[in-house]
Amino acid sequence: MRPVTPSGALLVRPLLSLLLLPGCAHVSLAGRVPQASAALEGRSGSTQRGTADFFVDGEDVTVRLAVSGARPGRHGVHLHERADCSAMDASSAGGHWNPGLASHGAFEASPSHLGDLGNLEVAADGTGTMLLTTRRWSLSSGRGDDIVGHSLVIHADADDVTTQPAGNSGDRVACGVVLPSIMRAERP
Repeated sequence: MRPVTPSGALLVRPLLSLLLLPGCAHVSLAGRVPQASAALEGRSGSTQRGTADFFVDGEDVTVRLAVSGARPGRHGVHLHERADCSAMDASSAGGHWNPGLASHGAFEASPSHLGDLGNLEVAADGTGTMLLTTRRWSLSSGRGDDIVGHSLVIHADADDVTTQPAGNSGDRVACGVVLPSIMRAERP
């Protein structure tokens, strides 16, 4: 049985455990093809690149985020309301994905936006990874909790998880549209 909070949300294992036990994280997704992904490109003058892959296992949706070329430190990560990264500052992605009109908060906390993912830790070499699992999202369901049709955005600064409405996490330095994997494969 997976550990859950009193509200029924899955507990997220700290990123440190993934770094110390990479084989365990690798085994759970090894050989699996993501059902959706977002190819992240730099915005606001950043050269950062990355990929966010989304996997479904029953009611669980897991996102695996990997970046390179990023500034070392902590960076806020959010799903934004629109599938549009065309603006050079990623403002075209709109605000945080928040269909329930909740206050901004920490991942899986109550209250929080569906798009609040917390912070990505980037190492001195400019790389970082994040692995999160939730039952708050669906994939290609067409429901209000469907992650497809949104953008994943990485911000210049850490998300303080309290400042409203967006965590005071600064400029949008990378953005990628979440698409079903079949659609991504068909793009040139």
